[in-house]
Amino acid sequence: MIVLILPLEPRQTIKAALRKAGTREVGGVLMAEHLGPNRFLVKDLTVHRRGAFASFVRLVEEAVGRLKTFFEHSRHEYTRYNYVGEWHSHPSFEPIPSTKDDASMTEIVQDPAVGANFAVLLVVKLVKDELVATLHTYLPDGTKHPSTLEYLG
Repeated sequence: MIVLILPLEPRQTIKAALRKAGTREVGGVLMAEHLGPNRFLVKDLTVHRRGAFASFVRLVEEAVGRLKTFFEHSRHEYTRYNYVGEWHSHPSFEPIPSTKDDASMTEIVQDPAVGANFAVLLVVKLVKDELVATLHTYLPDGTKHPSTLEYLG
């Protein structure tokens, strides 16, 4: 399915957000560069501040400014640089999508206003200050597929 490459800087941003959030969930959106067939390099991400012990509220308004800036810097080359999905933490549970996560991601890829061919969900947690993560790709036909996460740097 999809291979998502997560460089050191975005990884450090996620780890810092997880440390700050503690037992509360935190997350945001992922923006990436399309490198080739099914390969994407994370170039930027957002960190949304609203989360609870076992839930994370996705607020599009919090990401709009960063998305606009990302698109301006990438000269609106949407086929090369674009939103690829979401990330959030499960600090108290295994880093796998919940039923609610599955429903939210399916809703995103099936929304005609979004116009996505796919969306990934990166679910993360810290274990002894190391990032543990899973990656899943959601398609408009309602299916979910395990995907590959690679670290760079």
